[in-house]
Amino acid sequence: MHFINSGVIGGVLIGLAALLYLLLYGRVLGVSGLINQAVFNRKKDQGVNTLSIAMILAGTLIGGTSYGVFFEPQFVMPSDRSPFLLIIAGLIVGIGTRMGNGCTSGHGVCGISRGSLRSIVATVTFMISAIITVYVTSRLFQLGA
Repeated sequence: MHFINSGVIGGVLIGLAALLYLLLYGRVLGVSGLINQAVFNRKKDQGVNTLSIAMILAGTLIGGTSYGVFFEPQFVMPSDRSPFLLIIAGLIVGIGTRMGNGCTSGHGVCGISRGSLRSIVATVTFMISAIITVYVTSRLFQLGA
């Protein structure tokens, strides 16, 4: 499948999932919020049951894995970084998600499409932080090589 076609298909599916979630539950689809709710089960009164959350998360994992198995990857990004460094990076992303009160799916996909100023600011902040992080870390790792 051509890269642009798969990107368009993926974008349509993400948009459709966000729309269906909003129509069914009256809430924006934020994956970090779903994971938080599935793990800590803090929002029992929100009308979203655990089975729905499990199905969305399982569908995400199964869909991504299936695509990798049945279609040739369009690009591969091998990493020579240590697993420890990658775990630390993931934890930092989790902390940022908590501080920003949501992730790119909640703010970037759903929030911006609803015209939420808070989500626009959050997404711009995510992007600026990502650009700075890539720039700084690429310079640091170049010096160490």
